[in-house]
Amino acid sequence: MIGGLIVLFGIITMVMVHEGGHFIAAKATGMKATEFFFGFGPKLWSFRKGETEYGVKAIPLGGYVRIIGMNPYEEVAAEDFGRTYREKPFWQKSIVVLAGVASHFVVAFLLFFLVASVIGTGAATTTVMAVQPTLEGGAATPAAMAGIRSGDRIVSIDGMAVDTWPGLVDVIAAHPGDTVDLVVERDGVQLQLEATLASVPDGDGGTRGFLGVEPVRRTVRVGPIEGIGHSASAIGEATVLSAQGLWSLVSGFGDLVAATISGDTDRINERRPASPIGLIRIGAETQQFGLSFTLELVALINIFVGLFNVIPVYPLDGGHFSVALYEKVRGRPADVRKLAPIAAVVVLFMVLLGVLAIYLDIADPFRLQ
Repeated sequence: MIGGLIVLFGIITMVMVHEGGHFIAAKATGMKATEFFFGFGPKLWSFRKGETEYGVKAIPLGGYVRIIGMNPYEEVAAEDFGRTYREKPFWQKSIVVLAGVASHFVVAFLLFFLVASVIGTGAATTTVMAVQPTLEGGAATPAAMAGIRSGDRIVSIDGMAVDTWPGLVDVIAAHPGDTVDLVVERDGVQLQLEATLASVPDGDGGTRGFLGVEPVRRTVRVGPIEGIGHSASAIGEATVLSAQGLWSLVSGFGDLVAATISGDTDRINERRPASPIGLIRIGAETQQFGLSFTLELVALINIFVGLFNVIPVYPLDGGHFSVALYEKVRGRPADVRKLAPIAAVVVLFMVLLGVLAIYLDIADPFRLQ
């Protein structure tokens, strides 16, 4: 439950920080921002300070900052001339529209750094925390039959020394059904054991070996300098994976709809979207893996949303930047009437994707385990 609340708070904060980026940039460049709201639709609560109204609206699916002159069809009062978005130079427009996108990557970086250098991450070891007693069919697991106990440290398998959990898992996975020699250290004494590994589905149509042990985890923290490098690397990896996921979602949207209609869970899971409902549910499940796992999830959400917003189509932030760049290059205003159909298609896609994500998160929720 706490993990879900953290993700919910993280999503609300993400929206406000994104809009806050636009708002601060607009103020800094002399533009007039008249509204700063969380949510859409009917107004629930608001207050005014200076020329800006702040508040909350009924539909909590995002937020917005209203900057005078950003809507190409908006009529501007004479007293606001000189403070509209459309009158500002290219570099000021760029700062305003990209500030929201940049905020996602800044937040993600800070979260990755917090996890790496302050909270620490859980690293699995080759020491056994628990032995799974039986397989799904009720038969004893290879670990139980071999006599492995909680507290044993697995030293080698089939003569190959293993000093990391991923290395141990790789060796076990590569020998489904094979009988292997194990060396474990128990109370300072090394023991020779023998186990016939189980053969279980690997999720890709094949099989993998399975022993049946759960590792002891220890918390690993890195120094600030290494934390910066770790965070930058995590941002890069997450950006690449998010780009791949986003392309899969857009290019395979038709197949996703067809799979949802036919109830093909495997095809749905290949590219399923997640709504805030699903993300909060996943966040609740991450609680068992620790706070660091939940915060990394919030960081990944930030990167995905930031990447989505930078797509160069109207009315996304990337679309506004593209229009500003077009006007800079061509030296004249863009004909926004030609952009209306594109904006309509993008909004329709976002609505359909959101409805589909909410439906799947309610009818067929995704689970980590």
